[in-house]
Amino acid sequence: MSHAEEILDRPLRPAAAAPAASPPRTAPSVMQWGDLIGTAIGAIKAHPMRSSLTALGVVIGVASVVAMTSIGLGAQKQVESAISNLGSNLLMIMPNSFRQGGVNLGAGTRVSLTDKDAAALKQALPDAIAVSTSSNARAQLVWEGSNYNTQVQGAGSVDYLDARDWKIGSGRFFDDREIRTGAKVAVVGATIVRELFGGTDPVGQRFRAGNTPLTVVGVLAPKGQTGMQDMDDVVMAPIDAVRSRMKGRNAVVGAVDMIYVKGSSPEQLTALQNSATETLRERHKITDPSQDDFRILNSASILEAGQSTTETFTLLLGGVAAVSLLVGGVGIMNIMLVAVTERTREIGLRMALGARRKDILRQFAIESTALAVAGGMVGLLIGVSIAWILSMLGGWPMSIAAWAPPVAVGFSAVIGIGFGAYPAWQAAQLDPIEALRRD
Repeated sequence: MSHAEEILDRPLRPAAAAPAASPPRTAPSVMQWGDLIGTAIGAIKAHPMRSSLTALGVVIGVASVVAMTSIGLGAQKQVESAISNLGSNLLMIMPNSFRQGGVNLGAGTRVSLTDKDAAALKQALPDAIAVSTSSNARAQLVWEGSNYNTQVQGAGSVDYLDARDWKIGSGRFFDDREIRTGAKVAVVGATIVRELFGGTDPVGQRFRAGNTPLTVVGVLAPKGQTGMQDMDDVVMAPIDAVRSRMKGRNAVVGAVDMIYVKGSSPEQLTALQNSATETLRERHKITDPSQDDFRILNSASILEAGQSTTETFTLLLGGVAAVSLLVGGVGIMNIMLVAVTERTREIGLRMALGARRKDILRQFAIESTALAVAGGMVGLLIGVSIAWILSMLGGWPMSIAAWAPPVAVGFSAVIGIGFGAYPAWQAAQLDPIEALRRD
């Protein structure tokens, strides 16, 4: 007798009572965020070389953006420093160019500004903080066994330091009597102290500027380097000492090379410039503006133009560098598409065990975002290092914008999410049965 026939011949037994209905079970537990993140990180660690190369594009992009914007901001600060060293909120009035026989002989070739012009400006500009004149000459300095060639600036008033934003480091500046009589006294910069006096305190020392003996009464506080110009490489003396003793027969009585007008704020400079222009045209009997025998440089306008230029330069550098971030994003998308193809059976198995489509979507989105953010953080460190090295080599101030770190890392996350979205969506759309059949 067969096994099937034996079963059929057995006597029937009463059916057991049906078990009590149990509460309906929920669907298979959904992968929690912690599991998703752990799975994504595990997948990244499983292929370290591929993960590193995938993030490399973002690393280069972020490092480039941070380094380039830092260079631009450093250049901007350098421009600001150079202009402020000349004097902040300052109008610089100088003789205009002179034409002779159709030939332009250049600025400063015509004597057009005098002490009387400065006095008139001081009276016409009561709101100005300082009005001072200057007349300069180059001279060979000699002290004991040392000599040095530099420019001697003739100061026309006790306001000269205020106009130029200079400070006295030791000693004192000239008084009214010394300036009025053209006394043989001098104030020197830090470079002169080092090069001529060997670093010793020069106050009270006597040296020669050309054939003129001068006694040091003060030392200027250091200002440092401004571009190619050493602001501490300077000697100041009363203006008449320079005009009568160093310029000699080439000097025109009462002529000045520059008139400085200092305002209280950048906003005030435009009004001061208009008043100064009107006063000088009236004094020089000029009716045609094209015939002005003077020109006025406005430090606020120069600073604004310099800032505008460097800001444009910074944006250009940042924009060019940002292109590499997009390239890095494309690289992430390509690698994630490859990962989807390689892990088709894994995706099918996860879905067969209860993972929902949005779990798969989240897993691959987390992987691409993690790669991009990790690349962004590494790129940020590299970019800051490059900016520091370049600032040391170039001699400009290092400046990292406050927005650069969060924007760089945040943009990296956006790149990861944006370029990882399609591969993640494609993985989520796989049919679990078809995925399990694939080799």
